[in-house]
Amino acid sequence: MNNTMTRSAYVFAALLLSITTASAAEMLTNKDGMTLYVFDKDKAGVSSCYDDCAVKWPANVGIEGDALTEGWTLAKRTDGTMQLAVDGKPTYLFLDDIKKGDKAGDGVGGVWHIIER
Repeated sequence: MNNTMTRSAYVFAALLLSITTASAAEMLTNKDGMTLYVFDKDKAGVSSCYDDCAVKWPANVGIEGDALTEGWTLAKRTDGTMQLAVDGKPTYLFLDDIKKGDKAGDGVGGVWHIIER
């Protein structure tokens, strides 16, 4: 299997396994089990979190050519990196989440939310 196929298979498997059960609801996580968030100020497929915002809320990045499951796309950031988006919404991690299952960013400023399924 070549590197592209191996990487694509890994990303596909990671996305399939990215739903983690969280108290009463399911929340999406990245391949490492860290909680994913959306930002109310983003527009469909366009991130508005840069500079200081991006330090505290790093983009959940992907690579062009990755095999993505239904509902997942890539959104191009101003620096050229690709950010994974679900249902058109760019996804982020939260700097203060330390371990799997942490969701300290949920509700911050009334504009950051975990992604529930």
